[in-house]
Amino acid sequence: MGFMDKAKDFADKHDEQVDQGIEKAGDQVDKRTGDKYESQVDKAQDAAQQRTGSGDSQQQ
Repeated sequence: MGFMDKAKDFADKHDEQVDQGIEKAGDQVDKRTGDKYESQVDKAQDAAQQRTGSGDSQQQ
């Protein structure tokens, strides 16, 4: 099993924690940019969360 397979397996098993990490990272980007790119960050967060595990577990 390669690195990417292991990463996907981890994301599948820990979807909620991964989604929370993505959310926190996006919040930090918003904070550091003064929310200048908030809509783009939100779209990127949603796309990343949908690619992990069974889908987006964070509701905005």
